[in-house]
Amino acid sequence: MTRGTVVWTQQARAMPRPKRLLILLPGGQPHLLKLGAIRTSFREAPLTGTLLAALVPLELGLEVTYVDGSVSPIPLAEDFDLVAISLITGMALRGYELAEHFRRRGATVVLGGIHVSLLPEEARPHADALVIGFAERTWPQLLRDWCAGVLKPEYRHIGPAAVAGLPHPRRDLQKPFGYMMPRTVNATRGCRQACDFCVAPAVPMGWNTRPVGEVVAEVRALPGRTFAFHDLNLTDDIGYAKELFAALRPLRKQWGGLVSTKIARDAELLDLMAASGCSYLLIGFESVSPAALRGMRKRFNAPDHYREVVEALHDRHIVVQGCFIFGLDDDMPDVFAQTVAAIDELRIDIPRFALYTPFPGTESYRRLKAEGRILHENWRYYDTQHVVIRPRHMSPAELDRGFIWAWRECFKIGIAAKRIRLHRNTRISAVGNLAYRLYGHRLKRDEDRFPRTEDVVAAWSRHEPAQPLAEVSA
Repeated sequence: MTRGTVVWTQQARAMPRPKRLLILLPGGQPHLLKLGAIRTSFREAPLTGTLLAALVPLELGLEVTYVDGSVSPIPLAEDFDLVAISLITGMALRGYELAEHFRRRGATVVLGGIHVSLLPEEARPHADALVIGFAERTWPQLLRDWCAGVLKPEYRHIGPAAVAGLPHPRRDLQKPFGYMMPRTVNATRGCRQACDFCVAPAVPMGWNTRPVGEVVAEVRALPGRTFAFHDLNLTDDIGYAKELFAALRPLRKQWGGLVSTKIARDAELLDLMAASGCSYLLIGFESVSPAALRGMRKRFNAPDHYREVVEALHDRHIVVQGCFIFGLDDDMPDVFAQTVAAIDELRIDIPRFALYTPFPGTESYRRLKAEGRILHENWRYYDTQHVVIRPRHMSPAELDRGFIWAWRECFKIGIAAKRIRLHRNTRISAVGNLAYRLYGHRLKRDEDRFPRTEDVVAAWSRHEPAQPLAEVSA
């Protein structure tokens, strides 16, 4: 018995260990609830990492780890054979630092995500391979090439995404209780609008819809009764949206998603949406100024019709989460008070604010760059929550102060309480208002929000070191 055990142990030691793959989102999510070491995102769980994990060919036998650095510690001390990092602009510098860290530990590093598609030459020195465009078609082949020792320096797919026949994301790999909404689904890819601040038109993403039957099958398989669509504009194709909502209705689940103000034009669509279980919607109202909306190429928004949009959704007990942008060319110093007053008057359930941010490759970037109004290109601050431009009618410091004031003013207990209506989805509104009230208080304490002098602005560079890597490992 002892001899047999020794032989088995020797054989086990001779067996090669499985290669280790780390799929990593670097972190940098601004909308977080922080209680000591506990971090929970106010937003829905991202799908990028869990879908990439699901697309790993089983025959390769890889040991897969997925980490979203916004809500989980990054395993800096562990050894991985391959590290795949997905980058948005606000996470790019952190991602490059992490890439170099894992390369020093002997890992092969692959970089992808929207920022890499926008600026591949910037990303190239930090990686052994780049994924440009949607990864569904190229990622499995990249992994096969890597295992065979023939990894190419670039895997590119620009154009329509592969949305049919996709596996269900590996939600089992994401952090439990890391997100306000942990169950997310895609029904569409891309967007057919051309807003000047959006990166979707900057990379030819096309417009694609998943087969309705596949979406419904994935939703049916989700645990629990709630989920969210992780789409840029769920109702951009009205016919597809109606078919989808009709098919979802028998599942008796509750969901939320992102749509445009154009939904109020179609009562049948709204009725189908409500009947299918829609409980909340995020809508980019962006501004209460028609001139500002024209300037950002969002003419389909009409402030005179905002009340009609909100009331149509409220009539169906759908919570409205409204997003507004500050720093637009037509914004005057009174825009903050005007916007807060409009939100109060319209009774938008959960307001949310962003700063006009010229992401690389967008029309807004080209225009503001030509006008000399971009303060710096330190991507660390390109998260829509930091001032990175010189506004037309106020100073950068005025924009920053007004932005913080709007966050705090809108979520004062008395003001927020007046917006909350009693109905079957009141809980969503109450939790959202509480979360963003906490966020507003955190903004006020942020000492790294904005450089206060022109000398500091001039000193900032694209490759300014961010916080030490050790800070994102705990």
